Parts: sequence; C-alpha cells; structure tokens
Amino acid sequence: MIIKIKKLNPEAKLPIYAHPGDAGMDFFALAETEIKPGEVVRVKTGIALELPVGYVGLIWDKSGLAANHGLKTMAGVLDAGYRGELQIVVTNLSKEIYSIKKHDKVAQMLIQRIESPELIEVDELSDTSRGEGGFGSTGK
Repeated sequence: MIIKIKKLNPEAKLPIYAHPGDAGMDFFALAETEIKPGEVVRVKTGIALELPVGYVGLIWDKSGLAANHGLKTMAGVLDAGYRGELQIVVTNLSKEIYSIKKHDKVAQMLIQRIESPELIEVDELSDTSRGEGGFGSTGK
C-alpha cells in the first residue's frame, strides 16, 4: 500500500513509523502549542494525506503523553475522501499546563481496512443471551 503525503507547510515534519512493525505512525506538531488543564485544542501538523478508498486513518494517543501528562486525543477518524490538513484534537485531562514544542510527537495514526455494510431496517432483531443488557450488565 502507498499513502501519498503532502506538506502543506514547508516546516511540517513528515509522519514516521518509529520502529519496524509498529502499528501506528507518529504525527508531529507544526508549531508550539500550550494546553491548559481541561482545554481542548487543535494541533496543526501541516500535513495532508491521501488514504486509499476502503481504508481509514484512526488517530490514537501516544501512550507516554497519555500516561505521563494526561493528554487525550479526540475526533480520531480520518476518512479516505478527506484532503485537508490533519489536525490533532487534544484535551488536557491533567491539572498542569502542558506545552507541546514544534516537531514534538502529538499522536499516532493506525491505518485500517473498513467495511461498508448495507443497512436494512427491520422490525425485530434476533435474540441473544445478553439481550438489551448494557453498561455493567456482566457484573464486576
């Protein structure tokens, strides 16, 4: 598979796979950004990409940023038809201000094949042992 990547800004850093066999490619901040506790920000990458039809890019946290600094990514679906700048939506769940420096890693993207099933409206669904049991229905 080939994914075409375009720098929208000459100072953008291209995404990379840090190690052979990694599932996620790392994306980098285009500029310094400060995130206050509880704040939600869009971190620009200066990058656009072209995913093949039938695939999606899923944005995930960097584990170190999540575990050590409380940073959580949001709005993490990049559809194949999107050609604009990839911006990483990040919220700061910690009680401390966090400063992202230019070219710091901010998130990772996993590329996955998608299915687009046909949806059919019905009057009834089949029975299962779980039924309508939802949150907490399986116990502790």
